[in-house]
Amino acid sequence: MLSISSVRLPVSPLGPENPLPPLHTLTDPRGGLETTAADAEMAAQLAYGHAGSLLPYTFQDGYGRERAERELKTAVLDNGVLRAEFLLEYGGRLRSLIHQPTGRELLHRPPHLQLANLGLRNAWFAGGVEWNLGTFGHTALACAPLHAARVTRPDGVPVLRMYEWERLRRLVYQIDACLPPGSPVLLVHVRVYNPFPVDAPVYWWSNAAVPQTPGTRVLAPASQAYHFSYDGRLRRVPVPSWQDSDQSYPGRNEQAADFFYELPDGERRWIAAVDESGAGLAQVSTDLLRGRKHFRWGASPAGRNWQDWLSGPDRPYLEIQAGLARTQLEHVRLAPRSAFSWTEAYGLAEVEDAHGEWERAAAGAGEAVERLIPRDRLASEHEQAVRLAAAVPEETLHVGSGWGALERRALAKRRSRALNLPATPFADTTIGRDQQSWLSLVRKGFIPTPAPALPPSSYTVGPEWRALLEAAEPTWFTRFHLGVNVYHDGDHDGARAAWEESLECAPNAWALRNLAVLEPEPGAAAELYLKAHALSPRLRPLTIETLSALLAGGRPADALALIDKLGPADRWHGRIRLLECRAALDGGDRARARRILDTGLVVDDLREGEDSLDALWWDYHGQPHTHASRLPCRYDYSVKQY
Repeated sequence: MLSISSVRLPVSPLGPENPLPPLHTLTDPRGGLETTAADAEMAAQLAYGHAGSLLPYTFQDGYGRERAERELKTAVLDNGVLRAEFLLEYGGRLRSLIHQPTGRELLHRPPHLQLANLGLRNAWFAGGVEWNLGTFGHTALACAPLHAARVTRPDGVPVLRMYEWERLRRLVYQIDACLPPGSPVLLVHVRVYNPFPVDAPVYWWSNAAVPQTPGTRVLAPASQAYHFSYDGRLRRVPVPSWQDSDQSYPGRNEQAADFFYELPDGERRWIAAVDESGAGLAQVSTDLLRGRKHFRWGASPAGRNWQDWLSGPDRPYLEIQAGLARTQLEHVRLAPRSAFSWTEAYGLAEVEDAHGEWERAAAGAGEAVERLIPRDRLASEHEQAVRLAAAVPEETLHVGSGWGALERRALAKRRSRALNLPATPFADTTIGRDQQSWLSLVRKGFIPTPAPALPPSSYTVGPEWRALLEAAEPTWFTRFHLGVNVYHDGDHDGARAAWEESLECAPNAWALRNLAVLEPEPGAAAELYLKAHALSPRLRPLTIETLSALLAGGRPADALALIDKLGPADRWHGRIRLLECRAALDGGDRARARRILDTGLVVDDLREGEDSLDALWWDYHGQPHTHASRLPCRYDYSVKQY
């Protein structure tokens, strides 16, 4: 059975998206990485595919820690053995997978949806199974709707199809999920399609969060794993014992860690997380989905703080993950006008002697996976799913974004039918407010010019859009967006010229801000930011960037003066209070810094791995005649992998 339903949860609202284009280069975690442990294939894939920018996406950083009850639309598959619930408004996340004969929830399912800064676009939440396409990190579509439709297999089994246009890599992906009668596994067929005549870098990881107890064990058919740590090294380590500890028990280890298992050729591609009784979630796939990983937050105060924030007190979890490459720092090359496709299966595995010697436990888990879904059965299901992937949807269940439809229209302007895809239709009716101005550019060759005081609400990049903007009448708005496109293509001098033309057409904060990002000299950048902020003093993201620029330019007094003029909503925002505390310390006003630290500082969008909060504490207590012994628990979010 496939039905549309809803679930009522406390949800932290996304809030307004950040309208400033994300010009800063995406962090490349491979930079300076020591990779002598990598073989030739891995080394080539480590060197390939870095995305220089998040464009055309914008940051989703307008949320807080306040939550409000909300109905979330779900799609539900139920065959009497398993009940699967997908969040259609949040990236198609598989929120729940219940084994109905036992009543057991196989996934980590927090009682609320709390956003935090762990995603590519900032906002992300814990729990369930997420589908990560794009580049290193959690998908840009984690907190965005997907298109959903009903398809029916030849044997009458209903299939939930979810699909979307991924704008960063310009790829189409679809997820076909079903529960055949009596099946003990949820079947998930994934297809990633490159519609263009050039290669595309592909990153895919299916991340399943599961409950963690001290007795939870992660099992996989491997005797070695790759491990990245904060010392900048890629190591090949033994499984499961390393650093005098059994790493297969995440809840018994203090430090956070990622382990990417090296699955031998010929082994089935599976991973499982089982409890003290030997029962738990197993994930298995056809061979193309090659990588397997387990992630843990660790049992340190920082790891507990992150989990408490995301899921509530005493709800620890870990993740078992599956990807196209062996590690998450690699991209795989997808040939022009071709697709990757594979089938995954999720279900309850019961493993005998799961806590015995590793080789025996892993072999037992492999047998449990084979009992759950034999290898030849999964291959047969995959063949059927490949055939069904081309089927035209029978019924629309949910509407995603209008970006796919808009891109299809832009391509058609150049006589390309690359996105005319019957199986994943991007209909004109899905075009909404964010796409309307761009549709005017496609249809009429001009884009409505808003008042310069209004921030841009969306962006498009790519050869079609650059050509349209170059041909459009020069206004402050078209020159501004042309500069964003030119910048995205790596031409910073051309971007500077376009933004200067935008200012000649009309003074605007947005071109000034972009010029400030380009400015290498901190003092000059701070001046440009101040001019931009004067034109838009109530846009919080611009305030935050301006304060950061003033501090980088050695002007803490000016930063404090700007903060003192802010309205209450911005004045007490956690990120701004953090910058205020830093400015007070840099300016020698220890009393002001102490008031902030002593009253409690909560930064809603503190980034995973960010050390600014603990650095503040240590810098304050690092002054003479103070003897801070340790970081207070409430400020400890510094998760470092060893």
